[in-house]
Amino acid sequence: MSDLDAVLSAFRDATGCSASVWAQSAPHDPLHIEGGDPGESPVPPPEQRPAEGSIELETKDGLQVVARVPGSRAAWLSIGPTTDFAAARLGAKLLLPVSAQVLRSQLEVSHAAQDLAERYEEINLLYSIGEILGRTVSLEDAATTILTEISETVGARRGAIYVIDRTVGLLRPVAVLGAAALADIAADDAVAVTARVFRTHHALLVADGAMQCDVEAPIRRGAMLSVPIMWATPQGGVPLGVVNLSGRRGGQPFTASDQKLVAAIATQVGTTIQNTRLVRASLEQAELTREMALAHDLQMKLLPPQDSLAPDADCAARVAPAESVGGDFYNLFQLGDGRVGVMIGDVSSHGYRSALIMALVMSATAIHARGSADPAATMGALLVSLADELRETEMFMTVCYAVIDRRGGTVTWCNAGHPHAFMVHGDGSATRLAATDPPLGLVDDAPHAESRAWKADDLLVFFTDGIPDARGTPKKRLGEAPVLDVVKARRAEAPWRIVDGVFALVEGHMGEMPPRDDQALVVLRTTDLA
Repeated sequence: MSDLDAVLSAFRDATGCSASVWAQSAPHDPLHIEGGDPGESPVPPPEQRPAEGSIELETKDGLQVVARVPGSRAAWLSIGPTTDFAAARLGAKLLLPVSAQVLRSQLEVSHAAQDLAERYEEINLLYSIGEILGRTVSLEDAATTILTEISETVGARRGAIYVIDRTVGLLRPVAVLGAAALADIAADDAVAVTARVFRTHHALLVADGAMQCDVEAPIRRGAMLSVPIMWATPQGGVPLGVVNLSGRRGGQPFTASDQKLVAAIATQVGTTIQNTRLVRASLEQAELTREMALAHDLQMKLLPPQDSLAPDADCAARVAPAESVGGDFYNLFQLGDGRVGVMIGDVSSHGYRSALIMALVMSATAIHARGSADPAATMGALLVSLADELRETEMFMTVCYAVIDRRGGTVTWCNAGHPHAFMVHGDGSATRLAATDPPLGLVDDAPHAESRAWKADDLLVFFTDGIPDARGTPKKRLGEAPVLDVVKARRAEAPWRIVDGVFALVEGHMGEMPPRDDQALVVLRTTDLA
């Protein structure tokens, strides 16, 4: 299931309204389905499609809302037909920015894949050379060979590879092309492009005449491409040096495609440098497995103990990443005066990128939640803290944060696009804690909060998309209703038994199928006031 299918499926579960996204590859091409069920929400003929805004079409089955998805692609969102007019209109408002973000990400991935495919032979060749050079004991020989291969690949006549000497804080040139010699560069140099790229971990395309530095002048002819050399570890990327390329044949500037290619090659350069220092060809599989397990253990330790809310509440929770690490999380807060806070979140995608955002969220909420018992204020502060990171990574996350006031008998929540947030009552009925805002990272508007009554026999039940989206076969989705049925049937039991029951349902449904997404579940019952 694609990210867009998951969003539309969650919307359908939350509102009961079907939705689909249609797009055109070219102006006169026929529409094709991008997400959703093609038979449930078709797009009207061209003369009825809105160029912007939205239209409402009366059909024999009810109202259909059609809106143009913002962005460079010709795409439309269709919701309905449905008799729930309010849900369809609200759905269009919530789904448009999400659909635009997903389509843009898909287009960028497609372009990147096409670009890398065009240069597959070059990348494969350099990776093979890297494996051979990884067994050498001469760093200078390895670096010189690699620099020569990179330069030939992108058509550069000048270049250098710098490697950090951490004992003195200097970037030392270990390979030079097109110049006799180069001087060392201090890692904290305020002028040199090399030092800046090393510190920021971000590549730079520097135009001819821009950001001039005397120490780099011997290899500067025209524009210069500067790319960091990184070594990936479970704790994150470690900078090892910088690759500089200049003097491109024909005087042509370096392109974004060149930057992507050199960045991919620089990853192998980092591997070669590290392997040379360690005099070994590559990490053994056992070591890689150990590091992945360590990364998993470290992430799980970021989650709070399940007894954090005792004696005010009895809580049980479980997070199961689809990979070693993931983007699903929960957090628990003792807020004093009989109040407890419960948060669940789902960072878009999964794996290491999502895990890094998750770690930032855990750190930020630990600060912001203790400064206010208002969920909207806490979520607003969280959005401010993460806005730059979400914008730079083009990621977003659904988050629901609820504060239960046992003395006042209320639950107040702020729900940023998280579909699976419920109260299960003592009589077995369930109430959805509806979304109050779009997912964090899609808009900059301040979050809102809503409240309702809380009773002693109520259960708070939060879970992420990975649970209802669990697949027994590629097309057999578990769905939300069976999960709630388990919770309702076990509502009088301890929260940990409810959690066990839900995960037994999920595991039984998946069988031998691997999880497609991270899975998280939180169940909470408050205790009686003394």
